[in-house]
Amino acid sequence: MSFESAIQTTVYTVLNTALSVSVYDNVPQPSDGGSKTDYPYITIGEDVLTVWDTATESGTSASITVHTWSRAKGRKETKDLQGLIYSALHKQALSVSGYQFIGCDWESSQSFLDSDGDTRHGIQTFRILIDEL
Repeated sequence: MSFESAIQTTVYTVLNTALSVSVYDNVPQPSDGGSKTDYPYITIGEDVLTVWDTATESGTSASITVHTWSRAKGRKETKDLQGLIYSALHKQALSVSGYQFIGCDWESSQSFLDSDGDTRHGIQTFRILIDEL
């Protein structure tokens, strides 16, 4: 498994286990044969991966984005979900299959009203460091 897939699988597994809302990589859509997705939910989004190899080690730094989606009035539900995500990932010892986990740190959070005027959207970024075994 590539380090990209290993990191995403780990984040998905941790969030899916720790939270009581649906976690998606690809949100089911009626056009895909899926049904309407219930709010709130979480999506694993964009990532930026950077190699930090040295003469003796092969390592990777991943900045991974987690999105929250809510239709609740106000930002409370979004911010509560972001707090649960923070607790599940920040400074936690994650198990990344095939790699030595070094660390996971929160980088940033934001929340805003999406352009549809109904959906609250939260965005968090976490930095994950791993070494090849």
